Amino acid sequence: MQKKPVAKRPAMASTGAGGRFSYFVKRAVANMRQNTFVNAVTVGTITLALLIVALFLLVFVNLESAAESWSEKVQITVYFDRELAPQEQGDLKNKIMGLGGTARVAWVGKDEALKRFKGRLRGQETLLEGIRADILPASFEITLKKNSRSSEAVEAYVTRLRAIPGMGEIQYGEEWVRRFNTFLTFMRVVGALLGAFLVLAVVFIVSNTIRLTIYARRDELEVMSLVGATRMFIKMPFLLEGLLQGIAGGLMSLLLLFVTYELFLHNSGNFLTFNPVTAGLAFLPPEYCVALLLSGGMLGIVGSLTALRRFIGDLTNC
Repeated sequence: MQKKPVAKRPAMASTGAGGRFSYFVKRAVANMRQNTFVNAVTVGTITLALLIVALFLLVFVNLESAAESWSEKVQITVYFDRELAPQEQGDLKNKIMGLGGTARVAWVGKDEALKRFKGRLRGQETLLEGIRADILPASFEITLKKNSRSSEAVEAYVTRLRAIPGMGEIQYGEEWVRRFNTFLTFMRVVGALLGAFLVLAVVFIVSNTIRLTIYARRDELEVMSLVGATRMFIKMPFLLEGLLQGIAGGLMSLLLLFVTYELFLHNSGNFLTFNPVTAGLAFLPPEYCVALLLSGGMLGIVGSLTALRRFIGDLTNC
C-alpha cells in the first residue's frame, strides 16, 4: 500500500538569530502553502476590509482637496471711494503685506471693476449702457494664507487691518467664513469617527478570519507545546504569516482601488454632470498608499495576536 506523502517541514539552518528568523519565514510560507483555501479567505477578507478603508480615504482626501480649494475664496476686500495714486497704492500694499497671514494683495481699479461687472452680465451688456466706471469703487483684494482662514484668525486679521491709516470700508463675508469653517470642522470630525469605526471593524473581521487558520492547526500547536516549545517559538510563524497576509491584502486592495478609480474616471461622463479630471479628482497620494500597505501588515499581526492569545493561554494551562 502506497503511503501518503507528508509535507516536509523546514529545518532550522543555525541556532543564531538569523537562522531562527529564516526558519520562521520558511515555516510561515510552508503553512500558507499547506492551507491555501483558508489563507486565500484570509487575504480576501483583508483585501475587502482595506478596500473599504481605501475608498473612504480616497473620498476623504478629495473632499479635503475640494475644501482647500474652496478656502481660497476666503477673501477680504477693502473698498475706496476714489482712485488711489500709485504711491498711495504702493504704501498701503506694503503695509498690508506686512500683516501676518497675508498671502496676496491685488489692486482693482474702477475701470477693472466695471470690466468684471460686464463680464458677469455677459449677454446682457445693454443693461450697462451709459454707466461709467466712476460709480464703482476701487478696491484691494486680499487673499489669506491657509493657516489664517479660520473665523477667529480672519476677525483678528481684520482688526489689525482696520488699524492701518487710510483704510476704506472692509468686507469679508463674516457669515460665509463662519459657515465654511463649521462645515470643515464637521467634515473632519465625521471622517475621524467613521475612520475609527472602520479600523475597529477591520481588526475584528481579520482577527476572526485568521482564527480559522489557527483552528485548522490546533493539534499542531498542542504538540509543539507538549515538546517544550516556548510561546514566542509557537507564535512567530503565525505572526509572520499574518504580516504576509496583511501586505498581500494591502497590495490587492490598492490594485482594486486603482482599477475602480480608472473605471470611474473613464465612465463618469455617463452619469455625472461634471468631469472628475477637470474637477481635480486625484488618486491616493504615495504616502497614503505606503500607509495602507503598512496598515495591512499591522492588521495581519494584530489579528494573529488576538487570535493566538486565547489558544496559547489554553495550551499553557493544560
